[in-house]
Amino acid sequence: MVPKPKDRTIIGTKWVFRNKLDEQGTVTRNKARLVVQGYNQEEGIDYEKTFTPVARIEAIRILIAFAAHMEFELYQIDVKSAFLNGYLKEEYVMQLPGFENSEFSNHIFKLDKALYGLKQALRAWYERLSNFLLKNDFRRGKVDNTLFLKTKGEHLLIVQMYVDDIIFGATYENLCNEFSKMMRSEFEMSMMGELNFFLGLQIKQISNGTMIHQQ
Repeated sequence: MVPKPKDRTIIGTKWVFRNKLDEQGTVTRNKARLVVQGYNQEEGIDYEKTFTPVARIEAIRILIAFAAHMEFELYQIDVKSAFLNGYLKEEYVMQLPGFENSEFSNHIFKLDKALYGLKQALRAWYERLSNFLLKNDFRRGKVDNTLFLKTKGEHLLIVQMYVDDIIFGATYENLCNEFSKMMRSEFEMSMMGELNFFLGLQIKQISNGTMIHQQ
């Protein structure tokens, strides 16, 4: 909490409540999320770049087909509060609704990390995760910048990013375990296990192939 700086945009905040559903449409979690009102941000002052590569659905389908062809299993992990992991240079927001400090009513919050709603939040998260993977001997795909590859001897580990969801698989099972452990050392993760539901696709991996459907 700091005094209001001069000549800087102070961004408003609000709470957003929503239900998270599973593939059957059943409510699995009630989520409360603090969101900043990013429409108040000014380009060139509050942020510089917002463009972030996002995997296309065709890339996901190709990865599933490749895994089926090479006969290895795909897994999925979810980064908890992914957008809160991105580092910021400088950003200021109003005090949180319902949690205002009456003693310092004229103060605001200076952010060190991103919040949902910031125009540069997705880019900050992508840069944080991609830099972490590159430092750990992954190489970025030349065509798809959300695809990362790592080789160990004759074996291959493939990682596909889609915002805060990560699909991965390897031709050697131990590489998957090593990747999961590596990610948990840096981020708060929830291991979701075998890939079975992604972007509205229901996926069933069986011994003689993989079925994709949308019930």
